Amino acid sequence: MNKRSRTPIRIAILGVLLVALVFAIYSSYAKSGEVGVGDAAPNFSLKQLDGTPMKLSDLQGKAVLLNFWASWCDPCKAEMPDLEKEYGKWKDKGLVVVGVNIGETPLIVNQFVEPRGLTFPILLDAKNEITKLYNIGPIPTSFFIDANGKVVDKVVGQMNEAIIESKVAKILR
Repeated sequence: MNKRSRTPIRIAILGVLLVALVFAIYSSYAKSGEVGVGDAAPNFSLKQLDGTPMKLSDLQGKAVLLNFWASWCDPCKAEMPDLEKEYGKWKDKGLVVVGVNIGETPLIVNQFVEPRGLTFPILLDAKNEITKLYNIGPIPTSFFIDANGKVVDKVVGQMNEAIIESKVAKILR
């Protein structure tokens, strides 16, 4: 083989290696930190609105709807009545709805929670540590976690009563 015929082969091999490298880096980056369906829900500890600490592991054996939200988020505001309604309907069957407020003060969160009559636990992620742990982007984002601590479903965006109920049915089995 002469020098001219080897150049295209070398370029092709380098191209294939470059594509493989880019794919490996992308795959590694895209998966890192993302909590998805089938994963164990990462444990954490945060203070509730009343100051009491709560760990996710404290809820082992119960179905958990973990909802990340903020008071300035209109879709979050819109889904809160449905979350409260479904919590009231299913809490005696083992469902715990946990709201994780992202980066707001207790005063602001309380001014949001009280008029809406929310009775489920509200946790304060003032430093966004748990938000980063779960790799939360758009809000609201909700995780449906079964009694064994496994993420069964994830919803990014606003939910309504029907969506919540269908997802809760999966984790209350």
